[in-house]
Amino acid sequence: MDTRKPKWLRAKLPSGPEYKQVRNLVDHNNLHTVCQSAQCPNMGECWSRGTATLMILGNICTRSCTFCAIETGRPAAPDIGEPARVAEAVARMKLRHCVITSVARDELKDGGASIWAQTIRAIRHLNPSCGIEVLIPDMKGRTRDLDTILEAKPDILNHNLETVERLQRPVRVQARYDRSRLILRHAASRGFTTKSGLMLGVGERKDEVAQAMRDLVDDGVAILTIGQYLQPTSRHLAIDRWVTPEEFSEWKEVGLSIGFDVVESGPLVRSSYHADEQSARYASEGLQTV
Repeated sequence: MDTRKPKWLRAKLPSGPEYKQVRNLVDHNNLHTVCQSAQCPNMGECWSRGTATLMILGNICTRSCTFCAIETGRPAAPDIGEPARVAEAVARMKLRHCVITSVARDELKDGGASIWAQTIRAIRHLNPSCGIEVLIPDMKGRTRDLDTILEAKPDILNHNLETVERLQRPVRVQARYDRSRLILRHAASRGFTTKSGLMLGVGERKDEVAQAMRDLVDDGVAILTIGQYLQPTSRHLAIDRWVTPEEFSEWKEVGLSIGFDVVESGPLVRSSYHADEQSARYASEGLQTV
């Protein structure tokens, strides 16, 4: 295939006072962002809007997904001061909706669930009116660790399915389709608003995408994001195809027709892309978060 990016994949370059403010805040508080670590194409746009997705539990992941730019290796011990610094950063950015994510920490007994809970509570304490969306790993399917996170009362529980069932092993390596579904289904069964994401362009067939979407609806997922996979480096999974904006629009229509409450679908869409607007749209339609 033609490896040149098509014209519809043009991201905004970092600029402006808001971008510099977020950059300084992240650096000053010794924080990590998935925007930087995962080479998100929307970093310029989001940081210029004064928003960023903060990443806890370090920036070294214990997994080796073939699509992800985050470094794989042996992480340092959890930083006990991190929850307070994250909460302070959210307060300084004056966010109405924040998104927190993390690397996978499979070497920890609880997968980092206790740090997740401390972070959510710290944000809530300093920012009682801020919506909290958490984008979590699969916790190896341990619902007890998921419950530790849920008991801290995030507003939205986000966990990405990433791709169709057939491609889970070559794309996500250590993850499992059924395990991710379990995490989402368990959170939804407890009354939490759940969200998930798919990326296109890794070799999936359209019938498989449709099935994955139906599976997520069956699991109670309310919000879905769909975006184009972009290869971080030549060492990562190759792009199978460039998905057109027209196809993304079609998937949005399909998603809404089968039962999702909110669908964000486009070439540059990522899990946390315009998450504040998704949350506001969800609320404006009379739907509630926990």
